[in-house]
Amino acid sequence: MAKDALALMDHLGWRKAHVFGHSMGSMIASKLAAIAPERVASLALLNTTGGGYQCIPKIDWQTISLACRFLRARTPEQRAGVDLDVHYTREYLDEIVGSNTRRQMLYQEYVKGLSSCGMQSRHGYEGQLNACWTHKLTQKELDRIRSSGFLILVIHGRDDVVAQLYHARRLAEKLQPAAKLVELHGGHLVSHERTAEVNMSLMEMIKASKSNTDQGEWSNLPKKSDDQLLAGSDSRLAKRECNIIVIYNLLGKLQLILLFFFGVFYIILEHARRVLRVLKPVRVSATSL
Repeated sequence: MAKDALALMDHLGWRKAHVFGHSMGSMIASKLAAIAPERVASLALLNTTGGGYQCIPKIDWQTISLACRFLRARTPEQRAGVDLDVHYTREYLDEIVGSNTRRQMLYQEYVKGLSSCGMQSRHGYEGQLNACWTHKLTQKELDRIRSSGFLILVIHGRDDVVAQLYHARRLAEKLQPAAKLVELHGGHLVSHERTAEVNMSLMEMIKASKSNTDQGEWSNLPKKSDDQLLAGSDSRLAKRECNIIVIYNLLGKLQLILLFFFGVFYIILEHARRVLRVLKPVRVSATSL
């Protein structure tokens, strides 16, 4: 998909572009920057993660409830209700706009869109999951992105239930000194909840890129020493982060295991309910004998 985006740029005659991506689109944008950094004027990653197990949401009761509702959604109305709670914060949805809440207004729009375009197909959903799960930026690719000279902006919603804020922070730290991190109160679609703030941050990055602002002035993250900014072969950096990486990988695998057992339990429960419906005795009246 990153190569497709580059082909489109070639077709349009764009030598360089300000590349923005949201969620899975941010993975494509970062991959494009790694493949062809000379084609990127600036890079903005909204609600992003590093792919793989980082795509697994935080396991809590809210996430489990949303997962159950998502698996049970069979109609546009049911799916719209789930999508709203996944995309936005409760405060945003409960705000009064005119005579209705924003939830009521967005619900009608979501149902209309799902009814006219149809629900996502199984193959499309599996393809999206595969793309996110197999996405990865190697240390070499990260070094190439942050050393290419363009400015990077990472924007994330603090209440995102899909992409965890922790992963966005880690990615911004790995892209120092070129990256700036902006955290906003919002959910997965923070660009909808905080449109003005997001647009202001994007315009600020574009203006800074055009004025050739130094990366050190652009970044708002704690500065690292020159030794720490070397490639991943730096032994001191590796020793300091080794334990953290091991522990976090174990936690990531634990989340995956819990999610797997939850899925198996849910499938068994649904199968048992269907069997009980089939085996439920049917009353036969005397007149029908």
